[in-house]
Amino acid sequence: MTVEGAVVVLASGLGVTAALYAAALLVRPGRTVAGVRPFLSGQDPREHAVSRYHVRWYTVSMIFLVFDMEMVFMYPWTLVVAEKGTSAVVEMFVFLAILLAGVVYAWREGALRWT
Repeated sequence: MTVEGAVVVLASGLGVTAALYAAALLVRPGRTVAGVRPFLSGQDPREHAVSRYHVRWYTVSMIFLVFDMEMVFMYPWTLVVAEKGTSAVVEMFVFLAILLAGVVYAWREGALRWT
């Protein structure tokens, strides 16, 4: 890329950023009491911002991350499974078995109970 091209890209980026800020200033709510509140479109919050969550929420979020990581690894696997052959299928089933063991453990420990 030439220096002129870099200048054009930089100027375009700055121009788009300035245009977005200008558009945000035009469509923002007025400076009324409800307009300056940052939560739920001006409604009063039901609880304090630094309130504590039950530890069960963290457990559920960790289980969600397990399933999320499963999908992160399974998508690229689906793209190469045809050329890798049987070994890729076996490796994926071993991976899924390890994740299933974690879910069974969490289930037996009561991490999935809401009561």
